[in-house]
Amino acid sequence: MNQAKLHILLSQKGKDSKGLFGLRLATNLTLIQKQFFSLYSEERHEKHFQKLLKLLTKLYLDRPEELKNQDLERLKSGNWYQSEDLVGMQLYVEHFNKDLKGLEEKIPYFKKLGINFLHLMPITTRPKGESDGGYAVNSYLQVDKKYGSKEDLLELTTAFRNNGIYLMLDFVVNHTSNEYSWAKKAKKGDKKYQGYYYTYEDYTIPAEFEKTLPEVFPETSPGNFTYIPEMEKWVMTVFNSYQWDLNYTNPEVFLEMLTNLVKLTDMGVDVVRFDALAFLWKRIGTISQNLPEAHNLITLFRMCLQVVAPGTILLAEAIVAPMDIVKYFGEEEKRGNECEVAYNASLMALLWNSIATKKTQLLYKSLMHVPPKPKDCTWINYIRCHDDIGLGYENHLIEELGWNPGMHRKFLLDYYCQRLDWSPATGLLFMYNPKTGDGRITGSAASLLGLEKALTTKDQGLLEESVKKIIMLHGITLAFGGIPLIYAGDEIGTLNDYSFQNDVSKKGDSRWVNRPMQDWETISKLDNENLPQSKIFQTLQKLIKIRKNNTVFADSNNLELYHTGNDHIFSFERNEDQQGLLVICNFDENPQVIDSSWIKKLGYFSKGEPLDLVSNEKVSLNSGLLELMPHQMMWLLKG
Repeated sequence: MNQAKLHILLSQKGKDSKGLFGLRLATNLTLIQKQFFSLYSEERHEKHFQKLLKLLTKLYLDRPEELKNQDLERLKSGNWYQSEDLVGMQLYVEHFNKDLKGLEEKIPYFKKLGINFLHLMPITTRPKGESDGGYAVNSYLQVDKKYGSKEDLLELTTAFRNNGIYLMLDFVVNHTSNEYSWAKKAKKGDKKYQGYYYTYEDYTIPAEFEKTLPEVFPETSPGNFTYIPEMEKWVMTVFNSYQWDLNYTNPEVFLEMLTNLVKLTDMGVDVVRFDALAFLWKRIGTISQNLPEAHNLITLFRMCLQVVAPGTILLAEAIVAPMDIVKYFGEEEKRGNECEVAYNASLMALLWNSIATKKTQLLYKSLMHVPPKPKDCTWINYIRCHDDIGLGYENHLIEELGWNPGMHRKFLLDYYCQRLDWSPATGLLFMYNPKTGDGRITGSAASLLGLEKALTTKDQGLLEESVKKIIMLHGITLAFGGIPLIYAGDEIGTLNDYSFQNDVSKKGDSRWVNRPMQDWETISKLDNENLPQSKIFQTLQKLIKIRKNNTVFADSNNLELYHTGNDHIFSFERNEDQQGLLVICNFDENPQVIDSSWIKKLGYFSKGEPLDLVSNEKVSLNSGLLELMPHQMMWLLKG
């Protein structure tokens, strides 16, 4: 039994809130102690451990009473984050409707679509000019004036709670900006705060690190260290020169960051997105990603949060190799004791691979290669977000298909980044490295799936095909198991926004092509069913409603992949007791047929022709064969 289960049991004991805090602390104490001293030697840091215990009590006492009561209700209700009722959206506040007050005004829009889980991109203060989209933080708790005030945020979170909407905010756990208060003090010569970062008198140690450290942004920020003249020292800056990596080998950094984390949840944040958590621990001679100490540190954060604010959960932003993603749920004694939720980045990248190749072999191979996640954890499934699309497929799986990994990645870059005349995609390259040929893809879902080209060329056939692709990919994420997350604008087929090329602070970062303003003019015309945007919105609205009305969509590790014998088809089943949902998708531009005998064995024709929930039509067979139209998706219901 993991810690989450123990906390559920404790919540049923009927003690008051303070008494339950004591029980939670006692329950987690052994694991907290073990993780702490695995990172910081007991001989040197016993005083820091005692400081941590006092801090936990203080943080609990400072937590708002309303949220303490909410914590207990959520513990009693079980794993709320695995419910079929959750459907999310990611957005930039200023691009959606100006500021936090403007966002509150749009609650009816979210409810109309069926959205009840929101991830707001960073809203805290950041440097003027380049800030990595707000991920260079000047503060963890102070709201940037352009979004409003802390009071506006508190008002918003209250409104969200009253409307059954969950909120996710980022916690940039790996680094701060070079303007953060600690960095400013470090630049002025304060040794204490220089110790909060990886700082070095000369380049000797940085040179040792650089032997094995990869470059995150080779085009715009090569290398992993920056010389700071004010300090006369080198500082580790893995992402950008203005983002200083925090030194978690110093226990004071952990204590400070834990305080920031809890205070963030105290503002009504339900899910905390741990940004760049794979990078948390650095060690010479390694790539300083996915190290065991990083996992111990994440567990320590989570165990402490469970004691103080158990109704809040953690999301792992671990964009790593498929085999490494599940590790952020926890392994062995930490299984189920790291993050409750993780991005299913592998599924996202694999779906884009299948769109380009029209084949599903790599999709099946890769998904079946990933170990099962703990049953108390879940995925966030998505097709696009604010970031790029990486091509982190495992080489040996590509080779098993008879493909050359390097050439295959080149094909995908060519397909999506306008280097093939016949491709319908209009994406852009991101962080292309000419030395290696490696690169990533950016662009809106609609543009990558051909809608931009269709509207530009007035190609009706391509337009219809693009809309089907958009619906199919979103349909997979809605049905796959986990929290589906729609990127704002994708629900209305928003195209690439090229205006970033005219902004000095943005033009070097092609990811901004997929960070458009929300198109409220188009939204005002959604009643016009002739618009492709209306078709997309109304279909997603319908699919979301279907999801919420069927408990089979809840995530209980109830997913089974099925090979159909047709390489263009992707199929999986969700099952619960006597109910089942079979999802079948055609990734090809031509009709495809599959043998239905295995579908019959699963019981989907036992009561006659099954209903396809997507088309709301009965599914018939022709000589035992099931036919799917180009880019058609079926949701067959059993029970």
